[in-house]
This record gives sequence, C-alpha cells and structure tokens, in this order.
Amino acid sequence: MGERVMAKKGKRKMAAVATCRKGANFLDLLACRFNNRCMQYTLRNIPKAVDRALRKKAKAEGMRSRAVYKLEELVARDRLLKPGMTVVDLGAAPGGWSQWIRQELDRIDASRPGRVIALDILEMPPLAGVEFLHGDFREDEVLSSLETALDGKSVDLVLSDMAPNKSGMDSVDQPRVMYLAELAMDFADGHLRPGGAFLIKLFHGVGFDDYVRELRRRYDRVVIRKPSASRQRSPEVYALAQGKRLQMK
Repeated sequence: MGERVMAKKGKRKMAAVATCRKGANFLDLLACRFNNRCMQYTLRNIPKAVDRALRKKAKAEGMRSRAVYKLEELVARDRLLKPGMTVVDLGAAPGGWSQWIRQELDRIDASRPGRVIALDILEMPPLAGVEFLHGDFREDEVLSSLETALDGKSVDLVLSDMAPNKSGMDSVDQPRVMYLAELAMDFADGHLRPGGAFLIKLFHGVGFDDYVRELRRRYDRVVIRKPSASRQRSPEVYALAQGKRLQMK
C-alpha cells in the first residue's frame, strides 16, 4: 500500500516538473509550488529564456547585441539624447550601443545628427555614421586622435558598458570592474562638458558605494538604474550621473 502511494506521488512530481518545463501558465506553476525542484528549475531558466528572446530580437532587428535594449530603456526614461549631441562610447565593441545611438540621433533630428565616437582596444567592424578609434583610451596616441576628432569641442554624453573578462571569483573580478570604472570616470572628468552626462555599467560589490559617492561629488544628480533587460539576479546596474559640475564638492 505504502509503495503504491509513493509511486503516485512520484508520478505527480514528474508531471509537475514536465508541466513547468513546457512553459506552463501561472495556474500550472502555482499547482507545483510545493515541488522545490520544479520551482528551482523554473526560476533558473526564466532568465535564460529572456536572454534568448532578447538575443533573437537583436538579431531580427539587425542590432549587434542585446545590450541595446538596456540602453534604449535608460535613454527613454531619462531623456538623455538631444539633437546635435556628441556622444563618446567607451569599450564600444561589438558596437551595439554606438549603433543604437547613431540610429536614435538620426531619428530625433536628421538635420542635426551630432556625432558618435566609439573607442575600444578590440577591433570593431565599421558602422555607418560612427567614428571608431581603435586602441586603449589611456594611451596618449589614442587620446590625441580623439582630441583631433573633437576639434576643441567638449563631449555631451559619455557611455561606458565596459566589463572585464570574468574569472568567476568575486575577489578578482570586482577590483577589475572598479578599475575600469575609475578609468571611465577619469575620462569623463577630462572630456565631458559642464552640464554633461555620464552613464556607466557597475556591479554591486566592494568599491561600489565609494564610487557612487565620488560621482555625487562631480555631478548634480546621480541615480542607479536596473533595466528590465538586465538579468535580475545579476549584480549589474547602471549609474547615471547628470549635470557635471565645474568644480567637485
């Protein structure tokens, strides 16, 4: 008798897991709420499904990366783009952000297209209307090329979606993340016009709070955003700093 009951329970569990795996509706998911394995499977695979959908959408729309949908949400929420802006995209490869910014500036006002300048140490295939500088933006040669391209004009918006190659060890990865963030902030200090904006990808962890404090010394308004296109379990966020001050606090 006991074996028969256990067998029935086992079949119900297997059916519940199968239901969840087939992408069941809310009531089906609720029905298997007591099955921990089922719920774990579902929660673990939702981010993967969203990621696949965004990659598929990016490919269908001819965009170079799914990261453009994060940028699209951030720009729309805070109305970052204006006609005629000069935008610099640090760590631009493969070019998704630069591609989307170029298209959006053209859409806003084709008669005042502004400029999009992309920098990266990695090679990047050409994009129409995007000026690409290949090299490390810390090096004098690259900075000199940028100064020549800018021809004495300041930058309106600095973007940084840079991230180091991950080792999987927070004690190694987080210092690398913060190092790149420091470099990007230094770049914005030197090239962004007063009143300009700086948008950068960060990761919660050691050094995050200190970095945000430094941004608040430099800008009138600093907010932390988590786009819906970001993986919700990821420590990834975006810091948006607006209204660059003439002098730090």
